[in-house]
Amino acid sequence: MNSRQSENGVNLRDDTETNADLVAFTRYLTSERRMSPNTIAAYQRDTRSLKRFIDERGLKNWIGLDHRTARMYPARLHQAGQSGRSIARALSSARALYRFLIREKRATLNPFDGIHAPKSPRTLPSTLNTDEASALVEIPTNCDLDYRDRALLELIYSSGLRVSEAASLNVDDLDLNNQILTTTGKGKKTRILPIGRQAILALKDWLEIRAGITRADQPALFTTLRGQRLSIRAIQMRVGKHAQLQGIGRHVHPHMLRHSFASHLLESSSDLRAVQELLGHADISTTQIYTHLDFQHLAKVYDSAHPRARKKNRK
Repeated sequence: MNSRQSENGVNLRDDTETNADLVAFTRYLTSERRMSPNTIAAYQRDTRSLKRFIDERGLKNWIGLDHRTARMYPARLHQAGQSGRSIARALSSARALYRFLIREKRATLNPFDGIHAPKSPRTLPSTLNTDEASALVEIPTNCDLDYRDRALLELIYSSGLRVSEAASLNVDDLDLNNQILTTTGKGKKTRILPIGRQAILALKDWLEIRAGITRADQPALFTTLRGQRLSIRAIQMRVGKHAQLQGIGRHVHPHMLRHSFASHLLESSSDLRAVQELLGHADISTTQIYTHLDFQHLAKVYDSAHPRARKKNRK
């Protein structure tokens, strides 16, 4: 086994071996876990960070990391300024890596079992109110790009799509007669979603224009004027641009439309399970964050309307 000498005199095995483990782990996430490219990239960043932590401590291999030393890892990340949420994700990646190494007989125990990240204040997602959402999606249509962007924004807000789902949509994913679409989200899970009336009208307008600027073999629903699939980054930029043009005085990103979809639907229906299904959340606790948004709205109404909640001027 090739090795090198650390500053404290401990022999470290050559990086080729540990890197091979990380490559095998990535292959496992891709082929067996079928994770999305973005999720895999996050796991790769976290596991490289863990490898640096192990190397800095002069450990010979993965087995050399015990539970006591593993407890220092979240403390190290906290000192580096990472949030509780980022640390929790890093620990989840570390546990997943060691489960894989144990399966492959590259480690014998998982030193991260039972180690938790420090709690962070729970932050609520930013949403648009109904007037802001309407102003954003009802953009004036003065050119071909405006028709595309209106269809894009209407559809994201109408169906609660992630930006990656919107970018990956193909024309064949739409069934305008039945007003539904099929999309594949996180974990390669397929959802069938309703499309609202305004989104249907905007999509029909865009599809007429699209037919004249794209090749017959281009499957993408949303394309550039050159007939290429619109990227996630391009969608983010277009949403930000239209928010400015429509006079929304804050930064707006595509996921804010998804948050607004969930919040507005929950305000009207109070059906948490239905919203969970529409959003494609595996765990209802993820969806429950929107009940806090709904409560904030109700609390504001109460404070302004209830006679025993309004403050009176004292004489």
